[in-house]
Amino acid sequence: MSSEQSSSRASASAVSSEGSVAVLAEADVSRAVTRIAHEIIERNRGLDGVVIVGLQRGGVWIAEHLGAAIARIDESSSVPVGRLDVALFRDDIALRPVTPVSITEIPVDLAGSTVVLVDDVLFTGRTVRAALDALNQYGRPAAVQLAVMVDRGHRELPIRPDYVGKNLPTGRDEDVIVSESGVTIVRKVAS
Repeated sequence: MSSEQSSSRASASAVSSEGSVAVLAEADVSRAVTRIAHEIIERNRGLDGVVIVGLQRGGVWIAEHLGAAIARIDESSSVPVGRLDVALFRDDIALRPVTPVSITEIPVDLAGSTVVLVDDVLFTGRTVRAALDALNQYGRPAAVQLAVMVDRGHRELPIRPDYVGKNLPTGRDEDVIVSESGVTIVRKVAS
C-alpha cells in the first residue's frame, strides 16, 4: 500500500478521543444513497409499483433521501415513501418493555407492489423480520427488497440486504451510529 493510500485511509477513519471511529463522512453517505437509488431503478426496470418504506427511526430519513434521489434521477416518475413502526411486531417484546412512539404512515395499498424496506443498520435481522410481519397489515406485496446503509454482520436470521451502502464488519461490543452527517463506530464501555 502506498503512503498516499495509507494517509487517505487514516483520514477517512479518524479516531476521536472517545474511542469512536468515523467510517463514512456526510459526502460518502450522500453518494451511497444516490448509488442505491440508481440500483433500485435498475433492478426494478423502472419505478412502476415500487414503494419505499423506512423503518422507524433510523431508516426513515434514508427512505426520504432515497425518494428524493430517485425523483432527481427519473424526473418523470415519483415513488411513494412511507414509514413503518415495528415495535409491536418484535420477537423480544416479552423480554423488554416496548412502547410504540413512532408513527406508521403507508401512503398506498401495498398489494401487488414492490416494497423496498429501508433501515440504517442491519445487525441480527430481527427488526427486518418484524417489519415483514408488520407489512402484512397494509396489503400483500408482490416482492419485498431490503436496503440498508450499513450491513454489520452477526445475522441471527436468514436475511440478506438487496442494497447496501457499506459492508462494515464489527464486533458485538461496538455500536454503529448512522446519521446524515456520517457513520461512526463506537466501542461499548462496560460499566
